[in-house]
Amino acid sequence: MKSHQTAQTMKPATAAKKLGVYLDATPAEFQEGVVSRAELAALQADPPEWLRDLRNNGPHPRPVVASKLGVSISGLARGGITEALTTEQIDALKQDNPEWLQKERTTQADVRKENIRIKERNTEREAKDRDESA
Repeated sequence: MKSHQTAQTMKPATAAKKLGVYLDATPAEFQEGVVSRAELAALQADPPEWLRDLRNNGPHPRPVVASKLGVSISGLARGGITEALTTEQIDALKQDNPEWLQKERTTQADVRKENIRIKERNTEREAKDRDESA
């Protein structure tokens, strides 16, 4: 007996997140349906015009905005940015370089340095443990 395999599907919000786009800016057909893994793969491999436009011009979801500004999502919230922004708005923020953005970029850089330091320390410890057990 063969079992019928059903295609795995996901909600539009999940698909939008995986595509790195803001759900409310996607076409109605995308928002109202479900997306199969095959459809998601097809969208990633050969993005339609609407997807290319969203990725280039926005509006972008907060994780993308944070990445483009070099800050954390929490840093965006502390700076008062709670909505999706377009590429033009992100560029304007970079140009204006407000004090909160400078502070959050510094904080993010410090966090990255600390994460690298911890990773290097752990790698050294693992190497030392391997040497001692050998």
